[in-house]
Amino acid sequence: MSAKKILMITGDFTEDYETMVPFQTLLAVGHSVHAVCPGKKKGDSVATAIHDFEGDQTYTEKRGHNFALNATFAEVDPSDYDALVIPGGRAPEYLRLDPQVIAAVKHFFESGKPVAAICHGAQLLAAAGVIDGRKVSAYPACRPEVELAGGTYADIAIDGAVTDGKLVTAPAWPAHPAWLSQFMAVLAA
Repeated sequence: MSAKKILMITGDFTEDYETMVPFQTLLAVGHSVHAVCPGKKKGDSVATAIHDFEGDQTYTEKRGHNFALNATFAEVDPSDYDALVIPGGRAPEYLRLDPQVIAAVKHFFESGKPVAAICHGAQLLAAAGVIDGRKVSAYPACRPEVELAGGTYADIAIDGAVTDGKLVTAPAWPAHPAWLSQFMAVLAA
């Protein structure tokens, strides 16, 4: 597989594992990954959160690491990238309010480029209006947003992933092996 240039759009209180693991994995296999956040510059950090499943009705949240951005959102041009990664956590909730983020997400779909989204990343996909008619997995609490945006919610195991064309989605970080494996297969196609 030839090396790809991948854009990762993230923000404060992104899910720690859903940001760190794909970022490091994609770098480890030879891809170039630029992690950006609106309003922040290369070298700035975003706060991450660790979400865990401890028997409560929803996940619990603890403060995670500081994740250093390696590119400046205002300076990136989505047309320069081969693929997009959208981590979950609470970041997609506010990222979906940024018109430039929405435009970037739409670019990848309109250009037929691979997109990987996990957990609450589906909130950003729904806000961008790009999942109508697609099968999409997400954290179960995002099911209504997926369905209201015209997507078919894929109710799969927490460690599973689903591919619909060039879109790869998963419910949460336990799905990393399946999600990243499917995304890398789409990148290689």
